[in-house]
Amino acid sequence: MYYRFGKAFYFLSVVLFIFFLLYFYSAMPEKVSYNFNENGLSPEKLSKSTFFYGMIAIFIIMNVIVLLPPKLLETKNHQGLIRVFPIGDNFRDYYLGWFYSFGGILNMSLGMLVFYTHAINNQTEIAASQYSFFFYVIPGLFVIWVIGLFAILVGKFKQVKNRS
Repeated sequence: MYYRFGKAFYFLSVVLFIFFLLYFYSAMPEKVSYNFNENGLSPEKLSKSTFFYGMIAIFIIMNVIVLLPPKLLETKNHQGLIRVFPIGDNFRDYYLGWFYSFGGILNMSLGMLVFYTHAINNQTEIAASQYSFFFYVIPGLFVIWVIGLFAILVGKFKQVKNRS
């Protein structure tokens, strides 16, 4: 059951990231600044297309890395994972749900990065300082999810130990 919620959250985050990227790409200037200095926008700027294709590349690479373990388990291509997380095991559901929801959090953080870059470059519409709260929430979610993974693995190790 958790697996399905994680997968739904993941696919929703993919759609939101693509929407944010395409929408804000159309509103960005030709030269995109990606940070501030004391005098305002930094002189280092990227071209609009470099930013766009760079974000697409980061998105694809991160999603391939995060989704490789659950896809190996789902497609039954990795015998070690299948032995550890057999079909019907509760920890299989937790494991799959964790990876899909973690991918969703990564996608949402990339979406926030695109949104923040848009806010930096369009100071008349959006103040970038309003979004500093998200710079604390996203790392907090990462920490909670990593702790959750360790809790899932510890529970699985205890289950395996009790069976033998």
